[in-house]
Amino acid sequence: MPTNFTVVPVKDGRKSREDDDVDDNNVFREEDEDAPFPGDGMPKESSPFINNTDNDKGNLYDGKNMALFEEEMDSNPMVSSLLNKLANYTNLTQGVKEHEEADDDEGSAKTKKPVKSPALGTLIGVYLPCLQNILGVILFLRLTWIVGTAGIMESLAIVVMTCSCTMLTAISMSAIATNGVVPAGGSYYMISRSLGPEFGGAVGLCFYLGTTFAGSMYILGTIEILLTYIVPSAAIFKAEKKEDEAEALLNNMRVYGTCCLTLMSLVVFVGVKYVNKLALVFLACVILSILAIYAGVIKTAFEPPDFPICLLGNRTLQNHNFDQCLKTMEVDNVTVTTKLWSLFCDSPDLNATCNEYFTLNNVTVIQGIPGLTSGVIRDNIWGDYGPNGMLVENKHQASEPAADTSQDIYMPYVANDITTFFTLLVGIYFPSVTGIMAGSNRSGDLRDAQKSIPIGTIMAIATTTFIYISSVILFGACIEGVVLRDKFGDSVKGNLVIGILAWPSPWVIVIGSFFSCCGAGLQSLTGAPRLLQAIARDGIVPFLQVFGHGKANGEPTWALLLTGGICEIGILIASLDAVAPILSMFFLMCYLFVNLACALQTLLRTPNWRPRFKFYHWALSFLGASLCLSLMFISSWYYALVAMLIAGCIYKYIEYRGAEKEWGDGINGLSLNAARYALIRLEEAPPHTKNWRPQMLLLLNLDSDHTVKHPRLLSFCTQLKAGKGLTIVGSVLEGTYMTKEAEVKKAEQNIKSSMTTERTKGFCHVVASSNLRDGFSHLIQTAGLGGMKHNTVLMAWPGTWKQSNDPVSWKNFIETVRETTAAHQALLVAKNVDSFPTNVDRLGQGTIDVWWVVHDGGLLMLLPFLLRQHKVWRKCKMRIFTVANMDDNSIQMKKDLQMFLYHLRLDAEVEVVEMHDSDISAFTYEKTLVMEQRSQMLKQMQLSRTEREREAQLIHDRNTASHAALNDKADAGPDRVHMTWTKDKFLTERNRNRAEANMGVRDIFNMKPEWESLNQSNVRRMHTAVKLNEVVVNKSQGAHLVLLNMPGPPKNRGGDENYMEFLEVLLEGLNRVLLVRGGGREVITIYS
Repeated sequence: MPTNFTVVPVKDGRKSREDDDVDDNNVFREEDEDAPFPGDGMPKESSPFINNTDNDKGNLYDGKNMALFEEEMDSNPMVSSLLNKLANYTNLTQGVKEHEEADDDEGSAKTKKPVKSPALGTLIGVYLPCLQNILGVILFLRLTWIVGTAGIMESLAIVVMTCSCTMLTAISMSAIATNGVVPAGGSYYMISRSLGPEFGGAVGLCFYLGTTFAGSMYILGTIEILLTYIVPSAAIFKAEKKEDEAEALLNNMRVYGTCCLTLMSLVVFVGVKYVNKLALVFLACVILSILAIYAGVIKTAFEPPDFPICLLGNRTLQNHNFDQCLKTMEVDNVTVTTKLWSLFCDSPDLNATCNEYFTLNNVTVIQGIPGLTSGVIRDNIWGDYGPNGMLVENKHQASEPAADTSQDIYMPYVANDITTFFTLLVGIYFPSVTGIMAGSNRSGDLRDAQKSIPIGTIMAIATTTFIYISSVILFGACIEGVVLRDKFGDSVKGNLVIGILAWPSPWVIVIGSFFSCCGAGLQSLTGAPRLLQAIARDGIVPFLQVFGHGKANGEPTWALLLTGGICEIGILIASLDAVAPILSMFFLMCYLFVNLACALQTLLRTPNWRPRFKFYHWALSFLGASLCLSLMFISSWYYALVAMLIAGCIYKYIEYRGAEKEWGDGINGLSLNAARYALIRLEEAPPHTKNWRPQMLLLLNLDSDHTVKHPRLLSFCTQLKAGKGLTIVGSVLEGTYMTKEAEVKKAEQNIKSSMTTERTKGFCHVVASSNLRDGFSHLIQTAGLGGMKHNTVLMAWPGTWKQSNDPVSWKNFIETVRETTAAHQALLVAKNVDSFPTNVDRLGQGTIDVWWVVHDGGLLMLLPFLLRQHKVWRKCKMRIFTVANMDDNSIQMKKDLQMFLYHLRLDAEVEVVEMHDSDISAFTYEKTLVMEQRSQMLKQMQLSRTEREREAQLIHDRNTASHAALNDKADAGPDRVHMTWTKDKFLTERNRNRAEANMGVRDIFNMKPEWESLNQSNVRRMHTAVKLNEVVVNKSQGAHLVLLNMPGPPKNRGGDENYMEFLEVLLEGLNRVLLVRGGGREVITIYS
């Protein structure tokens, strides 16, 4: 949640007199105004201390004492100025205070009142609000029932577990809250800034849901007090039969709860200042009620109150419809039946047919509150759990069981309304210890938040823990067990059980608890919308943006509507016992992550982790987190799973759709530590062959406007990697970093944008270098870190190298090939990369053809397998071709290759292609001749560009004429000059008559004396390229992708251009080609 700071301008004492009249807004200069280069100035960042505006930046320096630092004054303020600003800021919470002032100023043209500094101390600002939030509806309505059902020992266990959980959470929260200024937002701000936006948003929304359902619980408690103990006659739905009472009560709760929610929402909408003015009244009600309880306990020690309980046998009776606990009575010496008789018999006559159990057992009267010294504590030590409908019985009373118990549910007995067990009671009780965040939520209003929050919160928890533990013991020591287990006080004429213990009157507790629940409900409806508004304004959950808006004064109107809608869901559940475990889950999840945040920050030892509260330890935080998680599953394992599923869904939604926020959170620090540990481990030894996968360095070329020239290269990398392993996308800009800083950042942004579009997950690195050659060399040498370095380089084939007059492009390409070989890295070169499929394409039935000429580690086998994991290539089949020479057994080779692929667990078709020795064709000689002549021409660098072009044209014309003379066997025609030797023509001639063609070649050789001077090594290489190209085109022209061994560059750099010609001839006539050059190590294995 953002913090509002009011910064008071402070004049520097050393300012010259003539500058005093200059307006403050004009004395400031922009940082980069006079900087000759972009890199000379310091980058402008928001201050970590205060939210500076443009008007606050300025030249707060004028003097000679610090002349050495005068160049820094534009961007870095003097320490004295900084301290003055920090000393004069005002931190206002985005809460009720602003809205009250806005309401007061609405419609008036008054000048804004001066802002007062926060002045709340520990007692008023933290201790009492926490006390008011912790003590509430469960204490008054359910604690006696929990003590009676679970017994004193198990009730103490529940109290100790839950209070220990909140105490440990308070310790962790105190450490986080005292680690710097905590703006308004409380737990949400602390968790989100400590664990990151994903966890912060997920837990913040869980905390919001918990606060909202808490409002439902308080409203249900209010209506239960109203309809059960204050005005039972106001019930709309009345039960004609005893078995219909529970359903009637739920319907009444729904109707009255909805009305109460509507009324409270209107109060909050009109203005929260009314809620704040009533807060003191609500707090007084809570304190007076607790004092009345203790006073009543003390009074029972010497004068127990008279609340008789009527028992039939050992069964407790509902004391609503009869006054005397008698079956019959003497009136004027005549025995007459009582009202109790009429409840169990079919007529008031003495000879009427009565219930069997009523006939067999007598009625007895015991005191509901025997007193502190009665020894009843021994009977209440252990619990008495049971199913729904189980009768509340006094085990120490004599009882004659009846044969027929089918009519018991229609009799006026006190019975369980729900099935009771220990874990259920934990979930119902836990909301009574929540509310520990009240102090941190008001951190903006505190005089010294870093001192008040720990002391006030921990003291409030200690106080309430004492109250709960003492209440459990005192209730068990003063009240009869059957009364404790009577949830709604039916055995004491419908009185609140805790009320009959209080002094001077039960109405003190009834009225006090009623107003306490009303106040707590109003505060929940006030706080929950503001929490949702804070999350929405952070912008981390896109679909919540609308709830960040509100009235002109900032009142969260839309958030209030949503809160009311969710609150209505809890009210429609209508049962306090069913709603309590729901909000327990959300609060426990919030506390869990507070503890994790503290433990994480402590273990990471981040430099900014310097809490003023020193009494914390990571082990305590982990213990608190473990306790929270345990309580979640103890209370209700299925609610716990649902709450975790909701938080998980929100987390993943924020991760994929939410805005990126950098809050310096602990998760980033944890990721950094984990990455450092993993990198150190990786560097200890190279990866085993079984774990080898291509870790890519993708070398991109950029256009003149610094956009990616071949985005399909990114697509292909995505398809090859499928999100696994390392991908580094690099590029180079010519120039120095000082002059190219802005262009480098722009290029990085463009590349990242293209990576997002092409779904490439990885890192982007753009370097500025004096030339492209050195830049790519630096990337190949230094990209990656430690053991997380690339082992494969992917780049595009320089398709325009022939058209370019500058040989630098293809020379850079060849040097890159050499450097990857020297670095023992694999190299992938994609030709015609712009025709490769995009990520949305789905290739149909087709093949990926692998031409395995030489073995260089098995990368050729691995790449098609990796490609076929992606949905683009999934339907393609893999074919492997290998080349057999004359002395090879091609049949045995095929069998061996099939067996090899079987052991590699690769499915592929195998074909062995035989390449027979043949004479070198005239086409090959001509190709070699043209290649060498072109190379010689371009080496004459002393010629001007015009002369080079003219020389190239002359050589071209000469070659054209020579080819025409060779083929001039037919009639002379006007088109004969265009009939040059081509590969297709030569193949046709050879197939027509091989012997004649060979003889023709020999004749041609004899007729061309310039061929004798050709480098025979070049001739052989060209012959290989031509022959291999013929075979590949013949077999794989229709393949979706052709993978081919890439021959290495010549050791003598004088033949670099020839090398490019060889590759060009080798790839001619093929659409999508991937040249593969291994890194010198095995990358695929047959072993498990």
